[in-house]
Amino acid sequence: MAEAGPARFDLPARGPYGIGASLPTAFFNTTSNGLDQVAIRKAIAIAVDYDTIIANAMTNQSATFDQVPRSLMNPTPGEQASYDQAAVKDLQWAGKDIEGAKKLHDAGIVDTNGDGNREYNGAELHYVATCPNGWSDWQAAIEVVAAAGKEIGIDITTNYPEWSVYQTIVTNSPLPTEDFDIFMMWSDGAGPTQPWSRIRHLMSSEFAGTTNNWNGNWSGYKNPAADTLINEIPGLTDAAALKAAYTELVKIYLTDVPSFTLMYRPQAFHTVNETAWTNFPHDGDGTNPPVPPLDMTDGWGIAGLYNLTLVN
Repeated sequence: MAEAGPARFDLPARGPYGIGASLPTAFFNTTSNGLDQVAIRKAIAIAVDYDTIIANAMTNQSATFDQVPRSLMNPTPGEQASYDQAAVKDLQWAGKDIEGAKKLHDAGIVDTNGDGNREYNGAELHYVATCPNGWSDWQAAIEVVAAAGKEIGIDITTNYPEWSVYQTIVTNSPLPTEDFDIFMMWSDGAGPTQPWSRIRHLMSSEFAGTTNNWNGNWSGYKNPAADTLINEIPGLTDAAALKAAYTELVKIYLTDVPSFTLMYRPQAFHTVNETAWTNFPHDGDGTNPPVPPLDMTDGWGIAGLYNLTLVN
């Protein structure tokens, strides 16, 4: 899953180094006991130590949620400008909010028998968090999610089936409540239809409960207000109206928490060695027109090859 990272060896503290594009996401199986409750879903989401995920799964090559507060947008300037950040500030979380998560007690989701594990509907909260075996960055992230559960009195264990099995299960409803309570899937990266297409894939009820579903909304989330906004956005031409619609969708998503982004994933990972050649593309290098700081193998990235110079 992971390659290397575009750090310049002479400036190792410049991270994050990658261009954040996609948002690998943990989805909740809302048919599992308690995961139909916003209080439980949000408690798990806000308890996760995302900085550890960035450090371990992304080797510190992507932005943190302190640097780029969570929404439905990737960290690129264009997407970040598409919604009103101040309007959703009170809904955003950067993670490891153990005390906030323990407010589950206020919702009556408590440990009644003293074994350290909370119950809901008379049943203990035991969940399995899963992702494909061998997807090392995803597995590292899922381990952090499981650790968060233990911090707040919710037992979360991990399971890593092979992709050949995994993909046949998560793409078909109804999801089994054994081994697939919390599970990872991807979201859209950069592109001309973003962030609308990513939001549609994360939230649109058109994908809920469908079979052979490779499109998204694997939680089966349904919200008519969100559907209305998603359907309206392609026809909006007024910039203010478009921003308002995106802002409202972010509010809905961060309030209902049908799924939650675990990390910002770089568009591509690469490392440069400047022992022999230098002047590799990087953000703010002054090239005109600018060359994307990628691996120079396709598209306009190839132009970076013509700017390289020998060290000696």
